[in-house]
Order: sequence, then C-alpha cells, then structure tokens
Amino acid sequence: MHPLIRSVLESGPVLTDGAWGTELQKLGLDPGEIADTWNLTHPERVEQVAQSYVDAGSRIILTNTFRANRIALASLGLAAKVSELNCAGVEISRKAAGNRAHVFASIGPSGKFLMAGEIGKDELRAAFAEQAKALALAGAEALVIETMADLAEANLALDAAKETGLPVIVCMVFDTGKHKDRTFTGVTPEQATRELTEHGADVVGANCGQDIESFVGVCKRLKAGTKLPVWIKPNAGLPELVGDRAVYNTTPEAFVDHVPALIVARANFIGGCCGTDPRFIRALAKLLHAPRHSTTAP
Repeated sequence: MHPLIRSVLESGPVLTDGAWGTELQKLGLDPGEIADTWNLTHPERVEQVAQSYVDAGSRIILTNTFRANRIALASLGLAAKVSELNCAGVEISRKAAGNRAHVFASIGPSGKFLMAGEIGKDELRAAFAEQAKALALAGAEALVIETMADLAEANLALDAAKETGLPVIVCMVFDTGKHKDRTFTGVTPEQATRELTEHGADVVGANCGQDIESFVGVCKRLKAGTKLPVWIKPNAGLPELVGDRAVYNTTPEAFVDHVPALIVARANFIGGCCGTDPRFIRALAKLLHAPRHSTTAP
C-alpha cells in the first residue's frame, strides 16, 4: 500500500468531499458549461466550494479539474490551456485545504468512446498523461480517476497517471444492467477491481450513477475482488429534471442512514457525488469521526 494511503487510513474510514458541479451551478455555472474553466474566470467561487468542504470536515478534497483534459477542452478551443487550468485547480484546492485536508486531484473521462472508434488509445493515453503531469507538478498529493464507464479507458488513464509516482485511485460508474450493477460497457465490480488491481491502482472504487443504498452491495463486491482500499462516493439519490436543472431530493439524514452499512461493507473512503453538498459532509463527519469508528480496520 502506498505510504500516503496507509497514513490517511490509520484511524479508520476517511471522509472525502461532496459534489463540485452541482455546487458550482448554485453559484452561477450554466448547465452544460465546463466547470473547469472557472479555475481561471471565477477562482474565488471555486475556492468557496473547496473551502466549504474543508470547513464541513472533509479530510480529503478534490480539485475542479474533472474535464480538464485536452480532448474535452478542444470543443471550447481551450486545448492549449490544459496545464494552466489544471495547475489553477490544484492551487485553489491547496489554498482552501491549508494543513486541514489532503488534496487529491480529479481526472474524469474524455467524453470519447474507444469501442466506437471515436478516439485512438495512443491519443487518449497521451491526453491523460498530459493532465496527470500538470496536476502532479502543481502539487496534488494523489490522483483520482473517476466516473469511468469504460474499463479500457480507465486502464489507459491509470497507466498514464502512475507515471507521476503519485498514488492513484480509480472509480467506475455501476448503473447499467438489470440489477444496475454493471458499467455502461458491461463490466462488473469484480471484473473492474481485478483488472485495475493488476494494472497497479492504489485504491479502487465507485462513484456517481446511483443512490447510496445501492452502493452498499457494490462496495461488498468491490471488496470481494481486491485487497485494495475502496473509495465510495454515491449521488444524493437519482435526479429529477426541473426546468433545465437536475434536482436531487435525498436529504443528508437519509444519506447518512446507509453509512453504517457501508462501513460494515468495509468502505475505506466515503464522500458524496452529484447533489451532495456541505450539509452531507457535516452529517458524515458527525458519524465517521465518532469514537466507535476510530478503530475500524481498512
């Protein structure tokens, strides 16, 4: 296990942060707008989100860099801004974190499908390598490859990220199939963890796609496929479209009700994805920082 990962897990399950996109939308981000551009145009608002999670009790916060790869940015004519956007994202989160939280940098999918021939492996890997290098040089402590639906893409991102020497967390989205337990490309939790472990991931996990209740079973199956720590970040329920915005109706109290089951399922890192906010993190902090969980084994 990477020394940093071992260190942060010494006292039991670790509280990460909540959603960034839905929080930035509350501050004026338009639906469909790439949030990462705000690292340069509205850094104070991005810092407000990061600071709110640190203040709520997050021990790890991410960065506003989910779509900051050259493939996603090319649609805006911003491919040349990869380094600048990623460096700014890390700097903003580091400023908010201070010495109170670790900063793990976010790397999201490219938006192109390998299996459909929309992009080649070499181009995709190069884009992830470029982003990972920029995040590492800016001072990120670890890299979180998240919201991946295609295991082949996740493995390319993992291979590129490992070149930085930083610990790498890889999270898939399991929201497809009869039982909503497969990725968009049909991969099960067991298959994902086995392959990601073989490729050198330091932590494996799942985020987005479903509500927290569904993640309990996914967590058990992730643990069944690996000895690595597991990272879990569920949505605040499934969204309802109100006008042009997705609304999440799960309350922090209802969300936290399922956390003891996640702990029993041996989740090592717990936070929230779409629709969660600092209220959820405060509720999670109250539970996870209670003495009875301080000796939970990773």
